[in-house]
Amino acid sequence: MLKQPESVLLISCYELGHQPIGIASPLGFLQRAGYTPGVIDISVENLDTEKIARARFVGICVPMHTALRLGVHVAARARKINPNCHICFYGLYASLNAEYLLEHHADSVIGGEYEQPLFDLIDSLSAGKRVNIEGVIKRATNAAPPDISNPKPFLKRLSFAAPDRDALPPLEKYARLEQSGVARLAGYVEASRGCKHLCLHCPIPPVYEGRFFVVPRAVVLEDIRNQVAAGATHITFGDPDFLNGPKHALRIVQAMHEAFPDLTFDCTVKIEHILKHRPILPDLRACGCIFMVSAVESLNDTVLANLEKGHTCDDVFAAIDILREVGIALRPSLVPFTPWETLESYVYLLNAVESQGLIDNIDPVQYTIRLLIPPGSSLLSQPSIQPYLGSLDQEAFTYHWAHPNPKMDALAKAVSAVVERAAQIDEDAFVTFHRVRNLAYDALGKPQPSISAMPNFQTDRKRPPRLTEDWFC
Repeated sequence: MLKQPESVLLISCYELGHQPIGIASPLGFLQRAGYTPGVIDISVENLDTEKIARARFVGICVPMHTALRLGVHVAARARKINPNCHICFYGLYASLNAEYLLEHHADSVIGGEYEQPLFDLIDSLSAGKRVNIEGVIKRATNAAPPDISNPKPFLKRLSFAAPDRDALPPLEKYARLEQSGVARLAGYVEASRGCKHLCLHCPIPPVYEGRFFVVPRAVVLEDIRNQVAAGATHITFGDPDFLNGPKHALRIVQAMHEAFPDLTFDCTVKIEHILKHRPILPDLRACGCIFMVSAVESLNDTVLANLEKGHTCDDVFAAIDILREVGIALRPSLVPFTPWETLESYVYLLNAVESQGLIDNIDPVQYTIRLLIPPGSSLLSQPSIQPYLGSLDQEAFTYHWAHPNPKMDALAKAVSAVVERAAQIDEDAFVTFHRVRNLAYDALGKPQPSISAMPNFQTDRKRPPRLTEDWFC
C-alpha cells in the first residue's frame, strides 16, 4: 500500500530559490486522502538515499529547464538505488520532453494541472490497478512505444487543497527579500497557473494553449497565512502573469493586506498589462507591491515581433515611467541573445539600462541569457527561426541554433564568463554592468563609452528591492 509512510516520495530539484510549491501543492492533495509522502528538495538538501530505497513511487517535479536537467540525474540515481519504484516526472517540462523521459528515465509523465492526475496515478498504483488515467502518459509495457504524439496535458479545473509545507525545509533555507540592506524571509504562492498569452519562446503556450486557471482565493490566502506563521514577511506571487485575471489578483492582495498590513509582495506582469491595467497599479502598491518582474526580453522591435511578445520598445519605456510614478520598482528579465539581436541593438539595450537608471534593477545574469528552444516550442513552426535552427540536443532538452553574426555568439560566451566570475566574487552589479558594456563596445569595434553614472557610484547606495536568487529558468 502506498499509504504507508514515505512509500510515496516527492522530489523538487529547483524552483527559483523558493520553497517548492511543486511539492507543497500535491502534498495537500495527497494528505487530504490519507497519504503521508516523504519529500526532498535537492536545491537545499542532500538526496536522501534511504528515502529513495523505501519509496514505491518517486515523483520528480520539473517546472522549468534547470529542474529538468537536475531531475534526470536524480531519476538515474533513484533507478539504481530502487529499480522497482515507479518514477514519474510532473510539471511544465515533463510533457514537453515526454518522449525522451519515457525512453530513458520515467515510467510516467504528467503535464498541465498535474495534482489530480498525480493523485489518481498514485491511488491506482496503491490499489494494484493498471488503468488509463487522463493526463498521465505511461511507458509502454510491450514492444510498442507509448503514444506521445499528443501528450495531452491535463487542463481542467481542480478541486484544490491548500498546499502543505510542514514537511518542507524551512523558509530560512530559501531566497530572501533584500530591501534597504536588510534580508527578510520570503514566501511563495500561486494565484493562477497557465497563461492566456502565446509568446512564441515561452514553454507555457505549448502546454496550456492560451488557457489559465485561477487558484481559489481561500486556498491562496491559507497558504499565505501558513507562510507568514513560518516567518515570511514578503510574498512572491509566482503566476506567469499576475494580471491575467486582474480582479482575482486585486481581491487576493486586498484580503492579504487586510490580514497582514505590513506584508510586502512582488509579482510578474507583462509589459502590455502594465499599460492596460494602469488604473489598478496604485491599489497594488497600496497593498504592498514593491516590485514587478516583467519579461522585457529585448529593446529591439524585430526581436519582440519575432517572439510575439505583445509589446514594443516604446511600450517598455512607457511602463518604466508608469511604475516609477506609482512607486513600484521594475525588475526586467531579458533574453538578449536571439538570432535577431544585433551588436548595435545589444549595445542600445545596455545604454538604455543606464540612461533609465535600471542598473541596480537587473541582475547581471540577465545580460547573458540565450534563447532556449525546447522540444514542443511554438517557435519551431515559425519561418523566422528556420535559417538559424540546428538539431535537437535531446539530453540538454533544447535545439541548437547559431547567430548569423559569429561575433554575437562570441560575445555571449564572453559576457557569460564575466558574469559568472562576478557572481563568484560577489562583484557590485554596477561594476559588472560596465564590464559587460565594454565587451559589447569592443565587439562592435567602437571606443568604450565614458561611465556617466560613476560620480554617483557608492557601494552603500540605496538599491531597489530584490530577491537574493537571481536565476530564473
